[in-house]
Amino acid sequence: MALIFLDGGDAPSVLIEGGLVREVRMGGVVPAGARRLDCVGNVVRPGEVDAHTHLYSGLAPLGLPAPTPPPRNFVEILERVWWRLDRALDADSLASSARLYLAEALLAGTTSIVDHHESPAFLEGSLDVLGDAAQSIGCRLVTCYGATDRNGGEAEGEAGLAECHRFARTNRRPLVKGVVGLHASFTVSNATVMRAGELARELAVPVHVHVAEDQADVDDARRRGAAGPLERLKALGALPRGSILAHGVCLTREQVRSADEDGLWLVHNPRSNAGNQVGTAHSLVASQHVGLGTDGYPADMRAERAAAIVPIDSEASRALAGEVWGLRFSLEPNSAADLVVWRSADDAERPGAVPRHVVVGGEVVVEEGRLLTGDIDAIRSEASRQAQRLFSRMRELS
Repeated sequence: MALIFLDGGDAPSVLIEGGLVREVRMGGVVPAGARRLDCVGNVVRPGEVDAHTHLYSGLAPLGLPAPTPPPRNFVEILERVWWRLDRALDADSLASSARLYLAEALLAGTTSIVDHHESPAFLEGSLDVLGDAAQSIGCRLVTCYGATDRNGGEAEGEAGLAECHRFARTNRRPLVKGVVGLHASFTVSNATVMRAGELARELAVPVHVHVAEDQADVDDARRRGAAGPLERLKALGALPRGSILAHGVCLTREQVRSADEDGLWLVHNPRSNAGNQVGTAHSLVASQHVGLGTDGYPADMRAERAAAIVPIDSEASRALAGEVWGLRFSLEPNSAADLVVWRSADDAERPGAVPRHVVVGGEVVVEEGRLLTGDIDAIRSEASRQAQRLFSRMRELS
């Protein structure tokens, strides 16, 4: 098995073997046959985790057209922007979006992505496109298809869950794992919700779902006879322990405590919440299970922390990822060797700073600030080309 020695000189050094941290020690000789990476005077930390995002939005920063007429509320933002974008995706634009997003994530020190995907016109096989992108670029990925009935009724919801099932059963990529996804409570029937829970229990994986991102989700659940979307999903058996609930902006502290007691993870997405004008998730402080996500914004977790009014510790997101993976993400022996070398402690917290080295699963993917697993200029150039195709297709959709 390959050896990597993160050489800290007079500071602690890290020996990596077989994809795991073997030991952290002071000084000593570089082991024979080990690849030495200089980190003298630098800071070594576990990789960052983006606990909720959408790889399909990776092309959005490249000129996403403004919706017309301008949206008046959250649901109209979904209908005129994000649901139009996801319907316009095809295999090529999705692959380019994922590669750009994942490459930029590594260059921001983020080594694990928890993705929530939708592409109604390219559904079957879409998770393979994302899995291939992550494995080739060298970034850890947990992904699912966010099943929804919003375009084609329960048949569409069943197709989304079938994609989750197929991918979870057939995926053999070491860096990638599949879970079960639901888009949001207000876009799915009781039958789709119940089927998601059954599938998650069959596969022994969590469910990843948007919950109470906006008051519209709460109002819909109440019209269906539930106290809220959290209670509806729980009553229908769709939230096994370890499930991931994105946003939670409109949850009360009592609801958040209930989710915490059930071992459910909440994920705070402050930049997205601000952009969509849905409010601030103040009640999340009532839980011990709160991670940090970007909800499609670039996966620079330092920028996300800077935007967070509710403080989120990086260790929470690593714990969430660890629970899904069955791994530890730390500097302790036998932890996953997902490590980032920053030139200084300031860089480790400064949005936009590029790490010196990045190691994922014991493989060097960034060295001296340069991506090794792909040509970043070519990735960005192809992304620009695919973005124009995608935006043109969006304009053609009603």
